Amino acid sequence: MSLKYEFYIGAEPQKVWELLVAPEGTKKTFFNCVLQSSFKAGEPFAYVGPGNDGDETVHVYGDILAYEPCKVLSYLEHPGPSYHTNHQELTSRVTFTLDTVGKCTKLTLVNDEWSDNHPSFQNAEGHWWMILSNIKTVAETGNTLDFGW
Repeated sequence: MSLKYEFYIGAEPQKVWELLVAPEGTKKTFFNCVLQSSFKAGEPFAYVGPGNDGDETVHVYGDILAYEPCKVLSYLEHPGPSYHTNHQELTSRVTFTLDTVGKCTKLTLVNDEWSDNHPSFQNAEGHWWMILSNIKTVAETGNTLDFGW
């Protein structure tokens, strides 16, 4: 199973990158979550924000696989503990890649290497569209999308 998305964004790679990794950026684009990490390969990360366990709910966690500023962010992820009792057994790989195309940034997301029968696949399939659309909108206009939540 694999999910792949490509977006062309009318903004510099640095601006798009900040929306992927900086606390102010991820709060706007990842449903009010902050990406907590040292961004060193092999070290842990977590997306933390409001949810089932209060304001510090761990939505996704795992280990950084690759980090090259304004180019690549890749990690092996697990759903947060409040989502599935077997969260440690459930994995997928997420890779964001940024490329300059003319005066645009091409953002490619590949979410693959899903563990067998991963219950979050369909949820991810729908939510990535929302997150990536929000990244594009914020990068180009400064405004977030209102999903009615």
